[in-house]
Parts: sequence; structure tokens; C-alpha cells
Amino acid sequence: MQTRRIAQQQVSALGLGCMNLSHAYGVPPTAEQAERVLLGALDLGITLLDTAALYGYGANEELLGRVLSGHRHRYMLASKCGIFQEDGKRVIDGRPATIRQTCEASLQRLRTDVIDLYYLHRWDKQVPIEDSVGALADLVAAGKIRHIGLSEVSAATLRRAHAIHPIAALQTEYSLWTRNPEIAVLDACRELGIAFVAFSPLGRGFLSDSPPDVNAFEDNDIRRSMPRFSAGNMVANRGLHQKLTQLATQAGCSIAQLALAWLLGKGPHVIALPGTTSLAHLAENAGAAECMLSAELRAALDALMQTSPVSGARYNPLTQREIDTEEFA
Repeated sequence: MQTRRIAQQQVSALGLGCMNLSHAYGVPPTAEQAERVLLGALDLGITLLDTAALYGYGANEELLGRVLSGHRHRYMLASKCGIFQEDGKRVIDGRPATIRQTCEASLQRLRTDVIDLYYLHRWDKQVPIEDSVGALADLVAAGKIRHIGLSEVSAATLRRAHAIHPIAALQTEYSLWTRNPEIAVLDACRELGIAFVAFSPLGRGFLSDSPPDVNAFEDNDIRRSMPRFSAGNMVANRGLHQKLTQLATQAGCSIAQLALAWLLGKGPHVIALPGTTSLAHLAENAGAAECMLSAELRAALDALMQTSPVSGARYNPLTQREIDTEEFA
């Protein structure tokens, strides 16, 4: 497994996003299957595991605490604050007191004394980013967390935050079909020495050999609210998928491996964070670290995405208002 750096710690170039073991994509796997995936990731050399207070409203952190507390030395633990459930509703709250409370609850659920990398899951735009990052800096000073991360923020917000306390990692969506980070924040991370962690690097299942059937989504699958997964947009996007299949065949790998290898080639500061509930897909994803793409194939991929643009926005308008990332016109 290739390695990359977050702060001064080496981690695997491919991490594991743990959200779908408890949250967001329909009925989650059984506890036994989730345990097999988590332990299987460690056995494959995956050393960055990512969770959040939001995922399963605490259930995902409890899962990691139960399964992995005895393996704490084997991986970098990342979690997030700033979004949680209150009275059955999803709440974004970046006030310092709330951040401190959320951290204490997460530490208990994760069965650990310290979280290696703690992200502000969303910037609460009612609270200056300096105040939220200041609260996270206090948690570093108290030994509750080791490093600070931010999620779904712009380059300008990242710079403001980094001026208060060093930011170790920025996490946002980045893949062949979501290129927004290339506007500014990818280069800002490179300039500032900040790791860029790409979530949904497989396009929430689209960048795989078998793209999802939108008609089979369960009622609580978050993709139901995402415009690019609407039935009409997916008709157009399937044409793009067919062309990706041809390029993957040319490269001698799966579409998922092609997408992950392309992403890792975007710079030594880039880390991919796919999630899965399948041991077979876990092994397939790990194999992407060994896929070498030629300059010609990388150019062909970029040209394809320019000539066959993705149909549909990544978020609906309500969700879009919650984030701070740069957007294409």
C-alpha cells in the first residue's frame, strides 16, 4: 500500500470511509459484516479510518469503538463534529461549547482517550470559522485530539482557519465526476502543506463496474435527493459510464481502480477515502494503489470528462447552501 502524510504521520494512500456501515445508503450491513469490513481494512494495510458523530447518530462511532478499540495502534482515527441529531433533526452547530460537548461524547463512543484527526464536519456560517477552530485548538491543547481538519470549505475559509491553528487535512468530495476542488482548494492544500482527503472518490457508486440502479434505492438512501442520480440525469450519465468502461479495459483494471488511481495521481498530498460494505470491493479498491496510469490514459480521462460532462448537480439547493466549497459557474 502506498502511503501519504497527514501532519507528521504516515497513513495509507487509500483510507476507509465508514459512513455506509451505519448510515445514509439504505439498510446498513449487519454488525458482523461491518466488523469483517473494518478488520479486513486493517489487514489490507488501510490505516486511515474515518467516521463522524453524524453517522448513524453515534452508531458508527460506537461500532468503531467496539470493534477496533483493541487495535488502536494500527490506524489513524478520524472523526467529525459540527453536525449531529437533535430532537430528530439534523443540526449544524459550530459553537465552541457544542464542539467540546460533541468531542467528549465521541471519545466515549470510540472508547479512546484521543482522536487523531478531528474535523469540523460543516462550517456553521453563524459562527466565525476562527471561533470554531479556536475551540478545536483548545481540544488539541487539552490532549483530546491530535490534529484539526475541515470538511467542505473553500480555499479562503481554509486560509482563515489555518491562520488560527495549523490545519492537518481538508476533506471534500473529489472524483472523476466531481472536479470542484480543482478550482482552488486542491492547490491551496498543496501550498500550505495540508493533506487533501477526497471523500466519495467513486462517485457514490457510479464509478464502478455496476453503477447503481436508481429505481432500486431504498427510501433512506441519500442519493434520492441528489440531482445527478435522478432517473433523467442517469440516462445521460450512463453514456459517460460506457466510455469509462472502455478506458478501464484499456488500462487493464476495473472502473473503481481506474478512478482511484487517477485520483492518487493528482498529487502526493491527495488521499482517497472510498467506503464499502463489501469485502470484495474493499480488496478491489486496495488494488488501485498498484495501478499505474500512463500520461496518455490520464489525458484521455480528462478529455472524456470535458467532452462528456456529468448531468446533474451533486447536491440539491438546500444541501448546497450548507457547504462552503467553490462551485463552477
